[in-house]
Amino acid sequence: MVEIGTFNQLQVVKQVDFGVYLDGGELDTILLPRRYVPEGCEIGDWLDVFLYFDSDDLLIATTEKPKAQVGDCEFLKVVDINHAGAFMDWGLTKDLLVPYNEQQKPMEVGYSYVVHVFHDQNSDRIAASTKLNHHLDEETVWLKPRQHVSLLIASRTELGYKAVIDNKYLGLLFRADAFRPLKIGERLPGFVKNIRSDGKIDLVISQGTLQGDHDLGEQIIRHLQDLGGESQISDKSDPEEIYRLFKVSKKKYKQAIGTLYKSKRILIEPGKIKLNNL
Repeated sequence: MVEIGTFNQLQVVKQVDFGVYLDGGELDTILLPRRYVPEGCEIGDWLDVFLYFDSDDLLIATTEKPKAQVGDCEFLKVVDINHAGAFMDWGLTKDLLVPYNEQQKPMEVGYSYVVHVFHDQNSDRIAASTKLNHHLDEETVWLKPRQHVSLLIASRTELGYKAVIDNKYLGLLFRADAFRPLKIGERLPGFVKNIRSDGKIDLVISQGTLQGDHDLGEQIIRHLQDLGGESQISDKSDPEEIYRLFKVSKKKYKQAIGTLYKSKRILIEPGKIKLNNL
């Protein structure tokens, strides 16, 4: 089935001076302009093309690759605003429209936003929206705790960050479960931390955070043993260095070494920690 706003494998059925026509099935023939026709292309060839509407609202094909397809969420920049809404650069000749009624708040030229790309069946056009909760589910019965997911940081909240999960869901990443400040539009791997009773999704970007303080404490002990009993990774160390070694936030690391110190398993000295060889 041919789908608008995505890549399709279509067959060349006619050649003309200004391009070639492709078999669009129930959508009839679709023009691939001459500038996009591969050298040596002949009738019967199959081409991988993206389908969208040109400036005259005619369905057209291109071999150019947009930054997002229908169903995707992406971080895009606003390049123009007019009476219809905001227009974003998505890598094609015709910019991507975000109608005013699909803007969470008024958008500004030069700023980038996380948007969901969709095919508006009412107007039969490809558009985008910053009202992510209108297009993505905030509840799930399919995701499970500890499941690995891909995240796109969409916005900041009082509690932390809203994140797009696998282009399908919206979840919450508490600030305490982020080992560093995150940027809007940043992509990174994560895990489902918890599914609440109402189906809402809590996230974490570190698998180590899911393991609990006891497991982290044992990791730190093994780390010290491997280094001969002493490590420069202390409560004053850089958060990214801590995450690189233990895949947890600095807060979690400090809590873990505090527990180890109270149980007299380690000593904490300026700029380092040591095994307590009683």
